Amino acid sequence: MSEALAYNLNFLHPLLMVGLLALSSYGMFLGIKAKKTRTATAEDRKDLIKGQYARRHFQIGSLILVLMVLGTFGGMAVTYLNNGKLFVGPHLLVGIAMTCLIALAVSLSPLMQHGNLIARKAHVGLNMAMMTLFLWQAFTGLQILAKIWEKRPT
Repeated sequence: MSEALAYNLNFLHPLLMVGLLALSSYGMFLGIKAKKTRTATAEDRKDLIKGQYARRHFQIGSLILVLMVLGTFGGMAVTYLNNGKLFVGPHLLVGIAMTCLIALAVSLSPLMQHGNLIARKAHVGLNMAMMTLFLWQAFTGLQILAKIWEKRPT
């Protein structure tokens, strides 16, 4: 693999993660709208149902899960290909934890569809934890990108 290609691969993971953070924020917005639809008065619900927020939240959630898993393992693969090792530190460990959190949150969907309130609250809590960690990851990711940029090939 050429040095330039190997270097450019470093930017694939961050680009995917920026898109995934935006998509996750949109998924959260849809989840909030779905809850408003569920808890609205009969009159307000008529208008909210037209947005199909619950269906769209479910679909976006599935896409987020796929991209999170691919992004996590893709980032690890690129790091290993370029360095011959993984750098075990907070960014890697929190990224793995985020992937576990999102998998757990998505796994609660069947229970939530049957009206399980505990599963619904756990789903929200897991996703809020994941989003908080995601924002922290963006900050540490920028620090890593700065180090990669400093070592760019001439």
